[in-house]
Amino acid sequence: MSLAKKALEEGQGILRLAPTWVPRSFCVPGRRIKLHPDDYYVLGGERGGIDERWLSSTTAAENGPLTGEHEGLSKVVVGAAGKEELLLLKDLIDELQGEIIGSRIWDEHKSWPMYSKFFDNMGPLPHHIHHNDEHAAKIGMKGKPEAYYFPPQLNNHGGDFPYTFFGIAPGTTREQIKECLMNFTKGDNKITSFSQAFKLDPGTGWDVPPGMLHAPGSMCTYEPQKASDVFAMYQSLVNEAIIPEELLWKGTPKDRIGDYDQLMEVIDWELNVDPNILETRFMAPVPVSDIAEMEAAGYVENWICYRSEAFSAKELTVMPGQTVVIKDQAAYGMIMMQGHGTMGVWDVETPALIRYGQLTHDEYFVTEKAASEGVKITNHSKTDPIVMLKHFGPGNPDLNL
Repeated sequence: MSLAKKALEEGQGILRLAPTWVPRSFCVPGRRIKLHPDDYYVLGGERGGIDERWLSSTTAAENGPLTGEHEGLSKVVVGAAGKEELLLLKDLIDELQGEIIGSRIWDEHKSWPMYSKFFDNMGPLPHHIHHNDEHAAKIGMKGKPEAYYFPPQLNNHGGDFPYTFFGIAPGTTREQIKECLMNFTKGDNKITSFSQAFKLDPGTGWDVPPGMLHAPGSMCTYEPQKASDVFAMYQSLVNEAIIPEELLWKGTPKDRIGDYDQLMEVIDWELNVDPNILETRFMAPVPVSDIAEMEAAGYVENWICYRSEAFSAKELTVMPGQTVVIKDQAAYGMIMMQGHGTMGVWDVETPALIRYGQLTHDEYFVTEKAASEGVKITNHSKTDPIVMLKHFGPGNPDLNL
């Protein structure tokens, strides 16, 4: 029996995943993702601090020439304690295909086409953009829509700047933005002077389509997104740190580097100058079904990311002492945010502190078959709810808002 089949059989359709930590050389860790304080710079100062944990990822991180082997790729844990073996989730899905993610997704994408992450930066990021499929294809990549949700459990403080710039202020001209880009190497190119910032509130989220300029604030963020790591930085100075010019041209075809019109083409202008960004991009939680009925059954489940066709996400809360069976029509990854108990054959728990390289019982991947048959979850606490976040691929059949 292959290791992939052993993992599937051992978990009865639910795969246990190991934590996947990702550094970013241009970021300062916010230290809210439960990594041990001694381990945020465990990969060395030249790699930068670890400020991301990738979830259910079959997508390699794009971190330049120093990128580690398998960086960004989730691994499945197989075997009993002390005898664990690790297998890339990507390899397992390539072998078992629709048996894991369902034939609907496998037949169309031949892969798991999304991942989520915790993004945990102490300060804001530069105003930047993710390319759409058309522009990303020019460098052999896929476009990248993404979404944000700010888990209360990871946001006891908001960091240095809990506000996110979205889009371009109505009335701004293309010439003004192009001038900012041409001033990239002159210090502060002042591009956020032509944007608008929104305060970030725990328990809410935002939708960020490709082609939309955004400068994420310093809240610790749960980010479902399409399986791509394509981006370009359009702001030259943030939090008094200079952004290398190479990041302005990241994602640009080699024959167009130096062409500012190419950078302008990546911007979806109408999307960015929309005067109703709060109405069209903000996401408050939406109950999956009748709240009273869910509470009577011992749980509450909300849609938290629901504006994109490329992915969706839910937050599930199971009340203390309750046992529930939750059915979904699609495969999903999940991460524990609070509480402890069991899920199927597995123990689930929420660690307070994790060493780099340590295995946990807080992250799993649920196959489509197991999800549709129903996942039995028992909360062993008499006082603490179980809270988990669940990230789904494209075209979720349950999403009918």
